[in-house]
Amino acid sequence: MVPRYLVELDLDALPVVEKDVIVIGAGIAGLFTALRASERGSVLMVTKKSLLDSNTRYAQGGIAAVISDEDKPEFHLQDTLVAGAGLSDEDAVGVLVHEGPKGIRTLINMGTQFDRENGEFALTKEGAHSQRRILHANGDATGYEIVRALSERALANKDIEVWDDHFAIDLITRDGECCGALVQKPDGSRVFVRGKATILCTGGTGQMYRYTTNPEVATGDGVAMAYRAGAYIRDMEFIQFHPTTLCYPGAPRFLISEAVRGEGAVLRNIHGERFMERYHLQLELAPRDVVANAIVSELEQTGATFVYLDVTHESEEMVRHRFPTIYETCLQYGLDLTTDWIPVAPAAHYTMGGVRTDLNGETNIRRLFACGEVSSTGVHGANRLASNSLSEAIVFGRRIIHRIHELPPLEGEVRVREERAGHDAVSRQAVVEKRLKLQKVMVRYIGLRRSADSLAKGLAELKRQLPFFSTEMTKREDFEFANLLTNALLTAESAAAREESRGAHYRVDFPQRDDEHWRKHTVLHREQGQTEEKIHDAAIR
Repeated sequence: MVPRYLVELDLDALPVVEKDVIVIGAGIAGLFTALRASERGSVLMVTKKSLLDSNTRYAQGGIAAVISDEDKPEFHLQDTLVAGAGLSDEDAVGVLVHEGPKGIRTLINMGTQFDRENGEFALTKEGAHSQRRILHANGDATGYEIVRALSERALANKDIEVWDDHFAIDLITRDGECCGALVQKPDGSRVFVRGKATILCTGGTGQMYRYTTNPEVATGDGVAMAYRAGAYIRDMEFIQFHPTTLCYPGAPRFLISEAVRGEGAVLRNIHGERFMERYHLQLELAPRDVVANAIVSELEQTGATFVYLDVTHESEEMVRHRFPTIYETCLQYGLDLTTDWIPVAPAAHYTMGGVRTDLNGETNIRRLFACGEVSSTGVHGANRLASNSLSEAIVFGRRIIHRIHELPPLEGEVRVREERAGHDAVSRQAVVEKRLKLQKVMVRYIGLRRSADSLAKGLAELKRQLPFFSTEMTKREDFEFANLLTNALLTAESAAAREESRGAHYRVDFPQRDDEHWRKHTVLHREQGQTEEKIHDAAIR
């Protein structure tokens, strides 16, 4: 069993730092909530690398919100519910689509500069959206622009203290209430940071997989910490694989944005044949799970390792202007987006599940909140609609801060003592090897296509690593591997339980969606084990 704390702990022996709000992580969720929280109190931001290192930074396509007069919140809601494949919570989606435009205005007021054409926002369309509602910045560098604007404000804010290169090891709880976190400093010493509220903004779990669009920091720390602390973890089987990432020798799995297909790019197999018409009426603009599975089918049929993304029929001026980052990156590897077909293949991209929250971002543990990809608000269901992730972070981030303002101060002593029979510290090399092995297990057995047999083999392989929790962990790499292993086990167990195919979860032995038996969430709890939760929304979709 995963232990309650990863290290021996005696709070009485540790220095204490007290703030009103503790934000663990960065990205749009961490920066936005920190800035809003600082309006009424002191904030500590704990980041294991820096403010600029997050999934947000790499977000290309944009941020979805109803801005155009031709669009309506009802259209955005319907598109999100369809993409979510019956598992989205309609109340949560309603919150997103109605409060999203206000969140956009707040981002603009905080300095974010979205692209405009003739004085109006340059709105684009992406897969499974019925309207043009995607705002973007610098063509295909939306995430970077948002992080730039927000981080500049955060660093200039006297009420926000930023701890770069610090690692939050565990959440500290007392009687079902979160009191703060145990944090390791760069020199290896530890401190108890105590606060009225703690917000997890730690991003997703992409580093569980060998091939991912996520940066090195995406090791699922928040989900694992919350799980150990007793939070409910929901829908971890739904890992979105982005259909189109660069698949070329010597190149990283760089994301080729959905927006490229939105602007007219088509997919071709190794023989040059356009194939999406065989799989979905929306062709290249079908939901991500459909496109990713279609690509895998083509790879299996042709024996290839990639398909092509072809945008050569569009004007060179449009491609270079609209996708400058993608164009320049491909060019570094000798690929010209305007004249060459680009080799692409699916890679792990986004975690739909996470720490279960209510509509105010609060978990079942009092004073503990989750925002952004680490959370499971109910918006994304079984498959996230493109560009809804950044919107979700600002909409629910704003709600979290409103809820925190209602909380009374944290009072009384917090005393925790945890003794563990630690063994020798693991060598750095051993942890690197273990991480690589875990990633390969996840790709092979718990990847885009799954079966009872593959999941059983994957779980068995993962459980062989459980003795790691008994070792003495001292470095960031140790804690990250422990968190990756926790997330991998949660994902495998949830995937094994769900005997159907829905959204981003595809079972070759149960290829059909089964609303009668499986239109419900899978929920995992450290002590209660696996349970299920009914969908609370309108009619089956």
